[in-house]
Amino acid sequence: MPRLEKRWTLHDADENKVAALQAGLNIHPALCRILVLRGIETYDQAKAFFRPSLDSLHDPFLMKGMDRAVNRLTQAIAAGERILIYGDYDVDGTTSVALVYCFLQKIYTNIDYYIPDRYTEGYGISTQGIDYASDHGFSLIIALDCGIKSNDKVDYANGKGVDFIICDHHTPGDQPPSAVAVLDPKQHDCPYPYKELSGCGIGFKLIQAFALQQGIAADEVYRYLDLVCVSIASDIVPITGENRILAWHGIQRINTAPCAGIRALIGVATLAKRLDISDIVFIIGPRINAAGRIADAKAAVKLLICTEEDLASDKHADVLDRLNHERKELDKSITEHALDMIATDEKMLSRKSTVLYHDGWHKGVIGIVASRLIEQYFRPTIVLTLSDGKVTGSGRSVRGFDLYEAIYACREHLIQFGGHRYAAGLTMHPDQVQDFSEAFERVVVSRITPEQQVPELDIDAEISPDDIDPKFYNILRQMSPFGPGNMKPVFLSRHLRDSKWSKLVKEEHIKFSIRRSRRGDTIDGIGFGLGYKFPMVQNQDFDLCYQIEENEWNEKISLQLVVKDVRPSE
Repeated sequence: MPRLEKRWTLHDADENKVAALQAGLNIHPALCRILVLRGIETYDQAKAFFRPSLDSLHDPFLMKGMDRAVNRLTQAIAAGERILIYGDYDVDGTTSVALVYCFLQKIYTNIDYYIPDRYTEGYGISTQGIDYASDHGFSLIIALDCGIKSNDKVDYANGKGVDFIICDHHTPGDQPPSAVAVLDPKQHDCPYPYKELSGCGIGFKLIQAFALQQGIAADEVYRYLDLVCVSIASDIVPITGENRILAWHGIQRINTAPCAGIRALIGVATLAKRLDISDIVFIIGPRINAAGRIADAKAAVKLLICTEEDLASDKHADVLDRLNHERKELDKSITEHALDMIATDEKMLSRKSTVLYHDGWHKGVIGIVASRLIEQYFRPTIVLTLSDGKVTGSGRSVRGFDLYEAIYACREHLIQFGGHRYAAGLTMHPDQVQDFSEAFERVVVSRITPEQQVPELDIDAEISPDDIDPKFYNILRQMSPFGPGNMKPVFLSRHLRDSKWSKLVKEEHIKFSIRRSRRGDTIDGIGFGLGYKFPMVQNQDFDLCYQIEENEWNEKISLQLVVKDVRPSE
């Protein structure tokens, strides 16, 4: 198995701005440096960052199409029309559907929801979904987390007398669909100030606008911020600007008064501590996602919209937990198979890209497998399988390389494709797999830079282990929620010495014990998967890159380093 050495990058900050901010905040300069790197340069900006206010959310009517969307929704309710809430089968789509459905159901009951089947209908708006709406008397569909490129499907719906309100956050095509309203801040002529909302975030803005027009109390909208937070975390959108406000308040709600469904998921996952964004990403989100990957995503929506009474009689959370275990087993076995295919193919080992195909792989986990392969072979990766006679796939990319544009350059081999810079889906005929693989490799070779072929470790600040104490960590913790655009800070410390108590754990990990010269004590750390570097910390100075977290052991809480990399000091 290859070992990918990381490139350490200590980012530069304007030291004058750092000094000015420290004078106003009176906190450690390294913490001020982190804030400046995140664009926070004044006391007032820092106050807004540390205490995000819902009053700072943008007016939803700034979004192009919002007036038309709200007016059409109001008209439908006034006329007693049937409304179908339609969403994608992933976490973002199912939370979006749950949010809009639960909000509307409190004021209007002639509604239902629809989630397309991943295997028979595929991603986004489907002909089957429109036929379902038409056959069951629905005259308005609110499409969430999909639809921005579904021009032909919307035209088909229009021909059947079914209107669409599209709420999407993906990159638009050249022409928007002919829907009654299209809400997507990424439209080139949309003046909405923040462009990075999740699909559920767009749904939130729709109900926020409707509530404003109808005089409904803001708290009736804010009660669904737990769902918005789950979507932001799971869809890996930037946790900056408006998303930071929504995620900050959403995580508070998850930890105090979550909806019954999320509370049930916390229960089956046996999470007894205060949750943060990483718990959503790695524990809650995958359980919601498992429904659409392995079975039917409607099971996820059923859980997210359920009441306390429903929880008492149904086992929706247990079903999702079981499906998640099944998903993990599939993920593990397919990843092992894929890694073996690469390791035994000299041509594949020498490539700049990975394109793997096997007709027996499970469609629901190939995106996860693509991500796993990048952890071992750091290059743009596409994993393909057979579904209903066509080859379908998921792609993932490395930092800085535009996967969507690379796939676009190979479009002559594809039936359809979609996605964004770092993740994409695609479909082709089986006889095009080899030609596509060769074309994709040629495009990657011509475009990828040497820097994009080496994983980069971003470092926020250089400190001494002596700087780490509860006060330092308490301020650091308040910089959460962490995620894209506000990643958990990484620190660099140089010329460290082992206390002689560092050791290997299970031959794979390093348990660090590091001297602190000024304090006269030690601080512990853990380096997962770094066991092969253990000789570097013995009898010589070494440099560490790490994050800081609390560790609880035998009811005692202490600070420890989560080591990302180690190398001998120069």
